[in-house]
Amino acid sequence: MGKKLLITEKPSVAMEFAKALKINANRKNGYLESNEWIITWCVGHLVTMSYPEKYDEKLKYWRLDTLPFIPKEWKYEIIPQVEKQFNIIKELMQREDLEEIYNAGDSGREGEYIQRLVFMMAKPNPKAKMKRVWIDSQTEEEILRGIREAKDMSEYDSLSDSAYLRAKEDYLIGINFSRLLSIIFGKKLAQNINEDKASISVGRVMTCVLGMIVSREREIRNFKKTKYYKLIGKFGKENSSFEAEWKLQERSSLYNSNILYNETGFKKEIDAKNFIKKLESKSAVVKELKKSKQKENAPLLFNLAEIQNECTKRFKIKPDETLEIIQNLYEKKLVTYPRTDARVLSTAVAKEIKKNLNGIAKGYKNNDVQEFIKKMVQENYSTNLIKTKYVNDSKITDHYAIIPTGQGYENLDKLPELQKQIYDVIVKRFLAIFYPPAEYSKIQVTVEVDMQNEENNIETFSASNKICISKGYLEILKPIEKNQKNLKANELLSKVKKDEENLLLENKMESQEKNVEGEKQEIDSSILKNLKKGQKIEIINFELKEAENSPPSRYNSGSIILAMENAGKLIEEEELREQIKGAGIGTSATRAEIMKKLEKIKYIEVNTKTQIITPTKKGECIYDIVNLSMKDLLNPKLTASWEKGLDMVAKKEIKPSEFMCKLENYINSKFSKLVVKR
Repeated sequence: MGKKLLITEKPSVAMEFAKALKINANRKNGYLESNEWIITWCVGHLVTMSYPEKYDEKLKYWRLDTLPFIPKEWKYEIIPQVEKQFNIIKELMQREDLEEIYNAGDSGREGEYIQRLVFMMAKPNPKAKMKRVWIDSQTEEEILRGIREAKDMSEYDSLSDSAYLRAKEDYLIGINFSRLLSIIFGKKLAQNINEDKASISVGRVMTCVLGMIVSREREIRNFKKTKYYKLIGKFGKENSSFEAEWKLQERSSLYNSNILYNETGFKKEIDAKNFIKKLESKSAVVKELKKSKQKENAPLLFNLAEIQNECTKRFKIKPDETLEIIQNLYEKKLVTYPRTDARVLSTAVAKEIKKNLNGIAKGYKNNDVQEFIKKMVQENYSTNLIKTKYVNDSKITDHYAIIPTGQGYENLDKLPELQKQIYDVIVKRFLAIFYPPAEYSKIQVTVEVDMQNEENNIETFSASNKICISKGYLEILKPIEKNQKNLKANELLSKVKKDEENLLLENKMESQEKNVEGEKQEIDSSILKNLKKGQKIEIINFELKEAENSPPSRYNSGSIILAMENAGKLIEEEELREQIKGAGIGTSATRAEIMKKLEKIKYIEVNTKTQIITPTKKGECIYDIVNLSMKDLLNPKLTASWEKGLDMVAKKEIKPSEFMCKLENYINSKFSKLVVKR
């Protein structure tokens, strides 16, 4: 009987596979071997694409007459630092006694790419069957399932095609346009940043993200504050009154007036005061009185972008730090696969979800969590998620959302405090989906003031009151969100208060006002029983409230990840984010690295206290150069469309050759225009 060879992405993962397979063999030089199994490992990337000079020595020099560089046959090479491990894998893969070879790389596009490069360069025994292990966690049960259900590796060929094309696209755009723009604009850039010489580095994703950051910074820089005046009416009786805010309606005497700043405010104080004089001594009536109950369900589960954003807000850490921590939690069997875009579970997982809950109940020694689970049992909360918004097979590509496995607790106590806290955040977000919705009692009141003139004008004032009558899932999530005490945030609190920049921590895509346009005044609920629709109500007085518009906020290192996921839009409303979600900029596996690279090459700066991002002078110069020469590289829609194309290749909706043809045409057309312009 022949041997089975299994190849993982790193040694620690190989050890978990060995444990699951009950292999007690001694670790040899770069692999483990038993009677049935051989287990070896990569150490991340072992193979890389060759630079242009490996095709032709002349291409080492950056010259216009050698561009664009688009090879017909691609060259790859072993990375020198890891050549020893590659040779070990190669020798194992070529063994004559092999019956099956299992690709057990990271279960995603980039993981597939790492392994396929090794398979391509190592030329394994052609008689051995090639299989692919695809798992969602590193629990023993999941590892064994992955091996048992391993498919023929050819079933993942389209994913492999997509991975190769992604690498080729980044290579071609990066090398060709970095060289071209450096040749044309390098001297000018060096002068602008006071350096002897300077090169320009551009990329399919990173240049687009730089554009988002620079555009936002300039919007803030060019912003002009504007004061305006809102009108508040006080109605009822002195000892039983409520305030309501004036808002422009079609029957208003000011409809289409140019004295208004917006539909709730006046440009000048004098105009507002004159309007008040017209309102005095008029009669008012309760036009509408709406009472309603509202339910709010727990938010969807975490995907990588959402947990990265959450950890930046809570712990003031960068996305790559978050990914590193969650990757470690994954390798310690505590959570499921981190590099996922999905925020829901699959039907298959949902059917078995009690296993996760039972594991948490038995193993997680956290008093809060144990109380939440105890209440679930006492109140008999349903664990059937099948027909809820938290289960949707159509919204899952490679992996479902990040959730606790209910295992690995023997590893938890050894972890640093921050890692424990992040695990706790994931657990509580998971438990919240089993709790009932939060319930609110909402009352909206509309008061009309009759202007008693020939035009029969009516002025409208509105107010609302919203009271939480049942906490539901907020029992779990509210304490985390409002009262979170964390390591880094507490240390920095006093410094943060002194830093004006921190006023911009919450990021929004559009400019918004300090007093939100159309916001309704809160009503004292004690007077509501005295109000009835149609009743006349006394006007006590009117007063002005000074308001001011405010600039858009800077991105922080978490919110930029969300904006990248949504193709350049920073959408704060969670439900809306899910509705419009499409092909983003970059992938969950690469976004943190993109930000890290932009900071490393000094195009951006990230405030270590607040995680707020600002462009450097060099970054802004690069932006101006790209904006002048090839503006569409800054457009999130273009970058997202390339990502969508890669996704279509993975889904076999288009052929790899079609994608490559479009890419080559794009590069050639850009070169034609730029070289002619020059």
